[in-house]
Amino acid sequence: MLLDTLLGADSRADRPAVLTALAFLIASIALLDLSELGRGFSLGFLYLLPMLVAALHLGRWEILGLAVLCTLLREVLGPFNPNSGLALRSGLGFLAFGGSGLFVRELAERRRRRLEQQRQLEEQATLRETAEQQLRALIETSPAAILTMDMEGNIRLANQAAHHMLELEQESLAGAPISRFLPLLAGVPPPDGAGRIFRTALECKGRRSNGEVFPAHVWLSSYTTVSGPMLAAIVLDASEELRDREAVGFDRLMQSSRVLIRAVSHEIRNICAAIAVVHANLRRVPGIEQYEDFKALGTLVEGLGQLVSSELRTAAQKTPTSVDLKELLEEFRIIVEPSFAEEETNVEWRIPADLPAVQADRHGVLHIWMNLAANSRRALRKVDSGLFSVTAAVERDRVVVRFMDTGPGVAQPELLFQPFRHSSDGTGLGLYLSRALARSFAGDLRYEPRSAGSCFAVELPAAAAEDPTEAE
Repeated sequence: MLLDTLLGADSRADRPAVLTALAFLIASIALLDLSELGRGFSLGFLYLLPMLVAALHLGRWEILGLAVLCTLLREVLGPFNPNSGLALRSGLGFLAFGGSGLFVRELAERRRRRLEQQRQLEEQATLRETAEQQLRALIETSPAAILTMDMEGNIRLANQAAHHMLELEQESLAGAPISRFLPLLAGVPPPDGAGRIFRTALECKGRRSNGEVFPAHVWLSSYTTVSGPMLAAIVLDASEELRDREAVGFDRLMQSSRVLIRAVSHEIRNICAAIAVVHANLRRVPGIEQYEDFKALGTLVEGLGQLVSSELRTAAQKTPTSVDLKELLEEFRIIVEPSFAEEETNVEWRIPADLPAVQADRHGVLHIWMNLAANSRRALRKVDSGLFSVTAAVERDRVVVRFMDTGPGVAQPELLFQPFRHSSDGTGLGLYLSRALARSFAGDLRYEPRSAGSCFAVELPAAAAEDPTEAE
């Protein structure tokens, strides 16, 4: 127990126990020096033992103090003549005890530092190995292709997603030139000598190993290693996104075209109805049915009527669905607010929190709102300080969303919804198509006169509340 305490590795672990053990050891040596064993020669060299032990546990000044104590005990209890050589013996004894203690203490400190450094290195190596394993697992399980390249354009590392995206399941990408798959990345300039890194995102064309071209979204950054600057790239195949975007765009185009066809067919049918009335009245004139022009007019009216009726019957109409109006208004706000902020126009939103859902086409409603916001933005450019406000309210079984601005107003409200208006700032079809689109899902778009500015109201039918028993 005593030996374990004296030779313990931690010099500050139990200081009282160490001091007690040292005192016991010194006292034991002093008693041996006074005993019959110490008659005739000195046992003072044994004081080196507590000095060496103290070197492992005490500080420098404490070691020197203990050396003074051991020197005095050796001189007092040893068989020396106090009248000759006292100073020399004391000096040599102090140097031996103190020097040995300090020397051993320095060796012990160096050993402790080496052990601590080794422990820290082992901990850092363990942490680094754990981090590398986690990073490797993250990279290998990532659905995005991850590549690292040197500044010569050669691929250093690539994960499984990169091999799958580039159709190289059986061949390694390491060492292959990036220009073979992503030519744009081969021309990336190296970072400057200041050691700064850069990060950027770009869209480019990629090429698979079989020659197939695909659109790619790339996030690129540089980093520095002992081998020099490197590039890291995260690549996503945007083919599916492009297909979805084009499909949605085509669907929107076809839907707008169908709305335009139905609206124009409706107007032609009204004209045909008026011509048919005139044709029926002319039939009362005696002998007019013998004229070929009269017969041709009747055939033309009948043919046009059948044509527009067929267009109205066959034009596909998307079934309205339940739309969360509050969520759609938030999406609309995200889209239009930046454009008004760029022109320093104030935007005000007064939307109640308990808006019901509406029965409409989500994209169609958003198209109408975007068109009205664009008209207001053009009108507000003509005034110094403008305000665009959006309000919503429930009126009977409908939800009415109003778009108001403080622009110069509308000079001829009766011509607003006529197609190809010459006074229109746009194509002259925006409001005409917007109203036709609103009416296609049982809604409406109307202009509400104001003393200043303009106001357009979009009416949308509220969705019927679902019966809980039917839902079950």
